[in-house]
Amino acid sequence: MSNVGQQLLSGALSGFATTVCLQPFDLLKTRMQQGDGAMKLPSTRSSFILGTAREVISENGFKGLWRGTIPSLARNVPGVAMYMTSLTQLRTLMARSPYFARIRTDAANKNESVLPKLTSQGNLLAGATTRVAVGFLLNPFSVLKARFESNIYAYQSFSGAMLSIARQGPSELLRGFLASSLRDAPYAGLFIVFYEGIKREASHLVPATSSSEAALIHSMSAASAGAIATLATHPFDVIKTKVQVRSEQRYHGFFRTIHTIWKQRGAAGFFDGASLRMSRKVLSSAIGWAVYEGVLMFMRTL
Repeated sequence: MSNVGQQLLSGALSGFATTVCLQPFDLLKTRMQQGDGAMKLPSTRSSFILGTAREVISENGFKGLWRGTIPSLARNVPGVAMYMTSLTQLRTLMARSPYFARIRTDAANKNESVLPKLTSQGNLLAGATTRVAVGFLLNPFSVLKARFESNIYAYQSFSGAMLSIARQGPSELLRGFLASSLRDAPYAGLFIVFYEGIKREASHLVPATSSSEAALIHSMSAASAGAIATLATHPFDVIKTKVQVRSEQRYHGFFRTIHTIWKQRGAAGFFDGASLRMSRKVLSSAIGWAVYEGVLMFMRTL
C-alpha cells in the first residue's frame, strides 16, 4: 500500500474510533449550545448536562445518546482521513523548504514518530490551512450532524435530512462555515504546534523503547495539546452551533449571532458546553492521534 493509502486508512480508523466512542459528548454539547439565551436556563451547567442525559435516556434508551452517529461518521471518517492525510502530505512538502524544516540535532528514534518535522511556524500554517480546506468540503455534513444531535429538528433518516438541507440552497449547506473556520484554523494550528512540541520534549525526557510507550507519549501529548487549543477556540464553536441549528432571524449571520449571545448571556454565553467539548477533544485527540500514528508505525514494519 502506498504512503497516501496508509495515511488514508489510518485516518479513517482514527475518525471511526473517536466518533463511535465519543458521540454522547457531541450530542450533549449540541443540546447545551442550541438553547436561546432569552429562555430560562438551569442554575448550573452540570445539572443541565445530567438532566439532558436523563431526558434522552428516558425517551430513547441509552442508544439515544448516540443519536447523530451516522452523520457524524459520514463527516468524521472521510474528514479525519482527508485531514490527516492532507496534513501529512503538506508537512512533507513543507519539510523540503529551509524556511519550515526543523533541523534535527539528535539521532532519530524509530519509536518516536513517523511524521515530518517542521518549525512551529510551519506546523501552525500547515494545521490551519488543511483544517479550513477540509472543513469547507465537509461543511454540509457538519450542518447535518449538528441538526441531528439537536432536538429541534425531527429528521427521520440521513438521506431525507440531507435532501431537506440541500433543497434550501448552497447558503444552507455552507451555514456556519465562517464560525467553523475561525474555530478550526487557530485550533488546528495551535494543536499541531503544541502536539509536536510536547511530544518532542516528552520523547527527550523519556525516550520510547517500544511501540506501546510511543503510543502513550502520543496520547498524552495529543490530550494536552487538545485541551489548550480547545479552550482558546471554544467561543467560535458556540457561535457555529447556534448559526447551524437556530432558525430565528437573530441567529442568521456570524456577527448578528455574536450580538445576540452577548446581549442575552454576556461572556458566559460563549462558553456553553465548554466542559463537554474539552472532555471530548482531550479524549478524541488522545485516541485519534495514537491510532493514526500507531497504525502508520505498524504498517511500515510489515
